[in-house]
Amino acid sequence: GIVRVEEIADLFNCAEVLGMQPLPRGPNLAIITNAGGPGVMATDALIGMGGKLAKLSPQTMDYLNSILPPYWSHGNPIDILGDARADRYRAVLEACLNDENVDGILIIYTAQAVAEPVEIAKSIVELLKSKGQRGKTILTSFMGKKAVEEANFIFNANEIPTFSTPEQAVKTYLYMYQYKRNLELLYETPEELPVDLSPPKLPIMAILKNAALENREVLTEFEAKKVLEFYNFPVVKTYVAKDEDEAVAIASRIDYPVVLKILSPQIIHKTDAGGVVLDIKGEDEVREAFRTIMRNAKKYNPKAEILGVTVQPMIKRRGYEVILGSKKDIVFGPVIMFGMGGIGVELFKDFSIGLPPLNQTLARRMIEETKVYQLLKGYRGMPPANIKRLEEVMVLFSHLLIDFPQIKEIDINPLLVDEKDAIAIDARIIIDKELVFRKVEPHQHLVISPYPKKYETLWKLRDGRTVLLRPIKPEDEPLWLEMFKNCSEESIRYKLFQTLKHMPHEVRVRYCNIDYDREIAIVAELTENGKRKIIGTARVSIELDGKTGEIAFLVADPWQGLGLGTKLVDYVIEICRERGLESVYGIMLPENRKAIELMRNLGFKLKYMEDGTIRGTLNLKEEEPPTTSIEEKVKVQEKIATMEKVADKEAEAEKAASS
Repeated sequence: GIVRVEEIADLFNCAEVLGMQPLPRGPNLAIITNAGGPGVMATDALIGMGGKLAKLSPQTMDYLNSILPPYWSHGNPIDILGDARADRYRAVLEACLNDENVDGILIIYTAQAVAEPVEIAKSIVELLKSKGQRGKTILTSFMGKKAVEEANFIFNANEIPTFSTPEQAVKTYLYMYQYKRNLELLYETPEELPVDLSPPKLPIMAILKNAALENREVLTEFEAKKVLEFYNFPVVKTYVAKDEDEAVAIASRIDYPVVLKILSPQIIHKTDAGGVVLDIKGEDEVREAFRTIMRNAKKYNPKAEILGVTVQPMIKRRGYEVILGSKKDIVFGPVIMFGMGGIGVELFKDFSIGLPPLNQTLARRMIEETKVYQLLKGYRGMPPANIKRLEEVMVLFSHLLIDFPQIKEIDINPLLVDEKDAIAIDARIIIDKELVFRKVEPHQHLVISPYPKKYETLWKLRDGRTVLLRPIKPEDEPLWLEMFKNCSEESIRYKLFQTLKHMPHEVRVRYCNIDYDREIAIVAELTENGKRKIIGTARVSIELDGKTGEIAFLVADPWQGLGLGTKLVDYVIEICRERGLESVYGIMLPENRKAIELMRNLGFKLKYMEDGTIRGTLNLKEEEPPTTSIEEKVKVQEKIATMEKVADKEAEAEKAASS
């Protein structure tokens, strides 16, 4: 939901449009102008920033041909010529509103002798009020300072943003489209990726501690690749040779051609130092390459500690070179960077940034935000890259950063991606020596809390089947929908206080995409015949004070009566205590007798509310055990008894009607 802008003015422009207009449905903009120059400049700005000119439908083109002079532009941008008056602006605007290919409309006016800006502005406002905007974003750029001052006032008074130049309008439109796209992607259901997120941690810590004990911040290439290998990261198999003979022996063993690289903690940019020799095809070439590398390295940095060289097979397959890296920010913690790799990283500066934890959707978004993505889709005879595998690699990379706050900086460049796999050709890791031997609280270095795996636990239902109690994940949306379908209308009404027969995607994703710092949501997952199901859930929404939470729970009908509801509620209460909450409460309908009884058994203080609901409150402070007063107990029992009588009468009436 965050949009990065370049200038202070962009902040105010975006805020203005957010307050006045619907977000753009897409990048396709129609430009209406009474002067060719501004229309062309607006188009250049649009294309340059990644937007698109809307392709007008045949029906729209036929209509415009019928109402405009024969020498209009016959395309988008729609140049309606310098003699355009209010009626022409109105007719063309209405045509664009009716065209489904158009997502947004920019109306440009430049001062002309025959055109009256105030009349044009009034005509536009009148049309939009009478016909509506059809969900399209409307922006204007009336140029002429004092000559258009009154027209701009009319637009602002009617919540139509106006800009002093077309380029500002285009830029703001595309920022708003990016914001809309971010929101859509944020709530897109990610795929579950087949990656191991529980690699061994101790061997990695041993590597980091060894470097710190040697007073090194920079891991060797061999060490860096070992770290990646423990996370099942695909890397080029790399061997260390301390001298010339050892390099020859290794090269002969792994088969030619090979690559030799300098191995020195002080030489980070190996190519700049002349420390890389590629495509070595025999023993004599190995010896010559070794000597050349040593000579170049000593010349590049006479004080560098030379540990030898690394020897690795020469990767000759065709592919795309990208970079995957991270650097710690004081405010945001580790920031992930993805973009065009190889020697052109600093030259092209084509990259996107993201924050861990990444899932499949967030990884895909980072890839799509770069220009290199167009290459990855296949270019000039090159097959498309395996984007799915690249997403998996980025998710693994994200979890490495989550698990090891001791990593200050990491670069994998190049990461070679082809149609089959992705493989790290070179890697560099810089550590924070001070953190290596210090106890660090999990995830305190992150600005976004990752999936809290520590809350996963197994529990048996009364019938002996085992369920996994775990926090909910964005990937759970399909399972959540299946649980919803297994709930009766009554169960849904008790949960949501309304009857729903269909749960739209926009609602489902809000249940599954949560901020783990501000919400606790535990699901019960049952696996039968290899198929996973969510059969119940309990959640606590933590209020702004950070001390109180509202609790709600739901068990799908086929699994009610097995003790799951009590266990789920009890478990989230236990988590609330751990989080330091002081109280939790739940709101129930009086006829929801099972929930009322459950809360009473767990020690909730029950109170009948004026709106007809029953509120159960549990004080989590041990020194103040919750109790329900006799008066409240009587009031609640009376309300329940009344509801039971009503239910019995309704049942008798239904029985009589059916007979």
